[in-house]
Amino acid sequence: MNGIVLVLNQDYEPLNVTNLPRAFRLVFGEKAEVLEYNHQMIRTPRTEFRAPSVIRLQHRIRRPRPRVKLSRREVFIRDRHTCQYCGRTAHDLTLDHIVPRHRGGLHTWDNLVAACKGCNHRKGSKTLDEARM
Repeated sequence: MNGIVLVLNQDYEPLNVTNLPRAFRLVFGEKAEVLEYNHQMIRTPRTEFRAPSVIRLQHRIRRPRPRVKLSRREVFIRDRHTCQYCGRTAHDLTLDHIVPRHRGGLHTWDNLVAACKGCNHRKGSKTLDEARM
């Protein structure tokens, strides 16, 4: 039995690939269902089976997500080197805390954006509403 089988999580997220014997054990152990078959037939003395090419697990497997380091460079890449307030591409970008730190804003991915110097200066330590942005 040769061949590889794509294994999907319960939510259809690709997890990995496995070999046919392992895929059969998952399917016949009722831990996975076959979503797609390939053209290969597996024969035993009593019966024959179509070989799966894609299986989906019955229960969700939680996987740790790799954490991307929070840095200026990564924020600028995420924001495509564009000021998030005026939309201009700038070479002299700064980081801006949407909710200012002195008002409880955290140094997190959802509170940091790329901003040109002009917009960052205009916003200052105000909220977006206060700065009318």
